[in-house]
Amino acid sequence: MHFLGHVVRFIVSAIVIWIVGYIVPNFSVGGFWSALLLALVIAVLGWIIEGIFGKRVSPFGRGIVGFLASAAVIWIAQFVVGNVHATILGALLAALVIGIIDLFIPVASPFNAAKSRD
Repeated sequence: MHFLGHVVRFIVSAIVIWIVGYIVPNFSVGGFWSALLLALVIAVLGWIIEGIFGKRVSPFGRGIVGFLASAAVIWIAQFVVGNVHATILGALLAALVIGIIDLFIPVASPFNAAKSRD
């Protein structure tokens, strides 16, 4: 994936997170810049989790383990990014909504993007 592809991916992710902040109770994002930083933090945390535990436990994985990992990453990311607040229930609901949106607007894993260049 080229640089422009990464930029577009983070902008789309930020917009999705920003919208989810308005829809999901107990999950709020202060503004677009907080959503953009949150998308970056979620991507980095997801990349770290995927590198340590493998694809099945990453936010990009499928199933209940991937869903719970996504919720945990969202909940942990609130402590890194300002103007983001999420309860555990809010993080679970946000992970659910983001997962549903991801079915329609899929975003490739950073590992898949790196493998496609090799």
